[in-house]
Amino acid sequence: MSAADDRTLFQPAANAADQDWPRLVEHLAAHGMSLDLSDPPRLFASGFGNLNYRIMLDGQLAVLRRPPFGPIQPGANDMVRESRILKRLWQRFPLAPRCLHACADEAVLGAPFFIMEYRPGLVIAGEIPAHLTAWRGADGSRPGNVIGKALVETLAALHAVDPADVGLDTLGRPEGFLERTMAGWTKRAHLAWKDSPPAELDALLAALAKLNVPASKATLLHNDFKLDNVILDEATLAPVAVIDWDMGTRGDPLYDLAVLLSYWTEKDDPPVMHRLKQMPSAGHGFPSREEIARHYAALTGRGLSEFRFHRVLSILRSAVVFMQLYRRYRDGGTGDERFAAFGDLANELLALGRDVAAEKYF
Repeated sequence: MSAADDRTLFQPAANAADQDWPRLVEHLAAHGMSLDLSDPPRLFASGFGNLNYRIMLDGQLAVLRRPPFGPIQPGANDMVRESRILKRLWQRFPLAPRCLHACADEAVLGAPFFIMEYRPGLVIAGEIPAHLTAWRGADGSRPGNVIGKALVETLAALHAVDPADVGLDTLGRPEGFLERTMAGWTKRAHLAWKDSPPAELDALLAALAKLNVPASKATLLHNDFKLDNVILDEATLAPVAVIDWDMGTRGDPLYDLAVLLSYWTEKDDPPVMHRLKQMPSAGHGFPSREEIARHYAALTGRGLSEFRFHRVLSILRSAVVFMQLYRRYRDGGTGDERFAAFGDLANELLALGRDVAAEKYF
C-alpha cells in the first residue's frame, strides 16, 4: 500500500488514540488472545457511524468495531446483534466476515464491541477511483456493469440463505416487519424534525400511507446493503466481503433491495440524488435502478408489483438518517463538517420520496 493509499484508507493516526488500548490488551489476554500495540491500531476513514479499527491480533490483522461516541439511536449501532450474526452467517454466506471475539461489557471500552476478520480490498463510495475509469473486464465490461451485477447477485444469494441453517431463525421479529418498520421510521422522523417539521414530511407520510403494505415471506436481511458496505477484489471487482451488519434482521427481502436502490443515483435524477455521493452509479456502465430490480426479480422469482411501497419507505429512511446525522452535528455530538449540509439534504429527500410515490421516478 502506498502512502497516499494509506492516507485515504485511514484517519490520521492520532484519531485512533481515543480508545483505552492497554485496557483492551488486558481484556483480550484474559481470553487467550494477544493484541500487539507495536503495530498501532488505525481508524478507518470511511463511514458516518460505527468506528472501525485495524488491529494486530495474534499476529494477524483484524478489525475492532464499536459504536460511535455520544447518544445512540434506538436499534442502531447494535454490536451485540452484529456479532451474533457474524458468528454464524459465514457458514452459508462466505462473504460475511467471521466474528473472532465479542464483548458486551461496557467497562472495557465504554461500549459493546467485537473483533472480526480483516478482509483487505477496495471500498468504493461516491466516486469511482481514478484507476478504474479505464478498467475493462475480460469481456469488455465497464466497472459499473460488473459491480452492479455483483451487488444484486450478492443480495439474492444472502436472501437465499435459510436462517435456520445458520442458527439465526430467532433473529428479529419478521411478523409485521414492514408495518413495524414504517411505524418506526415515522416516529423517528417526527423526533428528527421535532423543532420545525417541513410540509414535505407530512406529504411523504401521507403518500406512503396510501400505498398497500405488501405481504411476503421473510428472509435474512442486511438492512443497509449498499456499495460501500461491500469490499471488492482490486483486480476483478468481485466481492470479497459484506460488512456493517449491525441492523441485520429477518423481514421482507424487497426492503433490502429498496434500500440499495435508495442510494443508486442515475444520470437524470434530481440534484439531491447526486449530492448523496453514496454510489457512482450515474455513469461508468452501471445498470439503471429498474434493470437492477428486474435482475433481482429474475434471480429470486419475487414479483415487483408492489415494490413502490418499499421504495418510498426506503427513501423516508434515508431522509431520517441524514437528519439524525445533521442533528448530531448541530448539537455538538460530532465536529465532522460533512454533516453540516445534511439537514437540507434530508428535506430534499422527503420531496424526492413524494415524487417516487407519484411514479415520477422508478
